[in-house]
Amino acid sequence: MPNFQSPDQIIRPEILALSAYHVPPATGMIKLDAMENPYPLPAVLREEIAQLTATVPVNRYPDASAASLKAALRQALAISDEMDILLGNGSDEIIQIIAMAAAKPGAVLMSVEPAFVMFRMIATFANMPYVGVPLKKDFSLDLEAMLAAIEKHKPAIIFLAYPNNPTGNLFDANAILTIIRATSGIVIVDEAYHAFADASMINQLTQYPNLLLMRTLSKLGLAGLRLGLLIGRSEWLMQLEKVRLPYNVGIMTQLIAEKVLHHTDVLLEQAEAIKAERTKVRQYLDTIDGLEVFPSDANFILFRVHTASKIFQALKQHRILIKNLDGTHPLLENCLRVTVGTPDENSQFCEILRTILSKTV
Repeated sequence: MPNFQSPDQIIRPEILALSAYHVPPATGMIKLDAMENPYPLPAVLREEIAQLTATVPVNRYPDASAASLKAALRQALAISDEMDILLGNGSDEIIQIIAMAAAKPGAVLMSVEPAFVMFRMIATFANMPYVGVPLKKDFSLDLEAMLAAIEKHKPAIIFLAYPNNPTGNLFDANAILTIIRATSGIVIVDEAYHAFADASMINQLTQYPNLLLMRTLSKLGLAGLRLGLLIGRSEWLMQLEKVRLPYNVGIMTQLIAEKVLHHTDVLLEQAEAIKAERTKVRQYLDTIDGLEVFPSDANFILFRVHTASKIFQALKQHRILIKNLDGTHPLLENCLRVTVGTPDENSQFCEILRTILSKTV
């Protein structure tokens, strides 16, 4: 009988060194930690979806090409016929597809820091060296440092979130275009929060052959469907399609997403409501002594407060769950991130935060 090897003898050391992505329990909490849309779909639309899904043949595989859904996405998001669409089980899968396809020996994946944590994690999964270029203290792009890093490391892939997560700000568009022109690799602009920002790189796709655009429906109100998309030229997407697993977008996701995309006015109205609430929350937080509140073009607000981890725990004790970023990156020291919720949720968060801070002075 052979001597069976243990996990630490089989699994790559860089994977053993990781911690699994932690999703905190939120039962009974006011959940303001994950950048979700707090509003449900209207009752009439939910009823239409229920009727639509009642007779779905779940014993059959879904349409592998998701052709009907892609057509709905093309129309709803005004995607040019010159561009192809690749679908993923959320943006995370798309990031993974890109990294797996490009992971030649020595190929580098680059982003800024702090940025979406999955850029770094998926680089590790794909066994790609990762280079994170620090942002400036105000979270703006350090263009000089980015260009120097591009020259030094010659990355195969650069990911830039626009607006950035977890900071919430839009990078300078001209700086992004300079980066696209400076690299011989591909640049993927992640526009997960585009509905809350009056900016997009979608019109630049036809001008730059090495530019790809990533979107998701999660922040718009369909997080439970797990649907992300990549937009770009066919010469790129036809290669990436080879790495995409078959049937990666389930039949329920295809049908429900297509249905909702025929009612984009509902999603856009909700996005406008979130933007209005973002302004109110930001204005309220600005009145609280001891907070440094950062500008946001997303559906969340980043702020810095003394002893952030203690404040985070105190909020949890009041059944309010936000995101503690203290300790995740030097630039995020004592930083917390709160998702914009409903008016009532936002009011409770603001009032309880003020009460907590008044007791810690």
